[in-house]
Amino acid sequence: MKIVVTSNGRDLDAPASPMFGRCPVYVFVDTDTMQFEAVDNPAMSAAGGAGIQAAQFVVQQGAQAALTGNVGPNAYNVFRAANVPVYLISGGTVREAVEGYKTGRLPSAADANVQAHAGMGMGRGRGMGRGMGRGMGLGMAPPTPQPAAAPAAPPASREEEVATLGQMAGDLRKQLAEVMDRLDKLEKGG
Repeated sequence: MKIVVTSNGRDLDAPASPMFGRCPVYVFVDTDTMQFEAVDNPAMSAAGGAGIQAAQFVVQQGAQAALTGNVGPNAYNVFRAANVPVYLISGGTVREAVEGYKTGRLPSAADANVQAHAGMGMGRGRGMGRGMGRGMGLGMAPPTPQPAAAPAAPPASREEEVATLGQMAGDLRKQLAEVMDRLDKLEKGG
């Protein structure tokens, strides 16, 4: 059976992500063989409708069940319409989530367990104007994707917290490099 697990990494030992629509990676796993494929979430940086787009993508990839920490009403409705059950995970690795599913330990989501837009990161000081909190207003530079919001729930383990913080640090380094590059170009008259 092919299932999908929301993930912060690209393998079975990566930390599972608590977010569905804006998680960085989907790991599709064959529960019989444990063969897997990690795919970047094409909806992660969507301006809106990430949950719907992500759920449609997952269904199109042939997932027969979804394992995630949180699912909003729009994504949940897509899954319900496609007869794809959603199971709730709380931390751990992708492998642990799959094992929990295989042994029947994961609770089934009877409905959405977060409100719409829960993973957008609004109200976290990132700014919701055109500059996206980077001091770049209209006409300065096109916005670049923001890093994923920090998990809503505390990490389940020290390793998960280290992996999550490492990913966030990498995203911030990339963002800083983009800002520094733009600043350098502006200072040189570009």
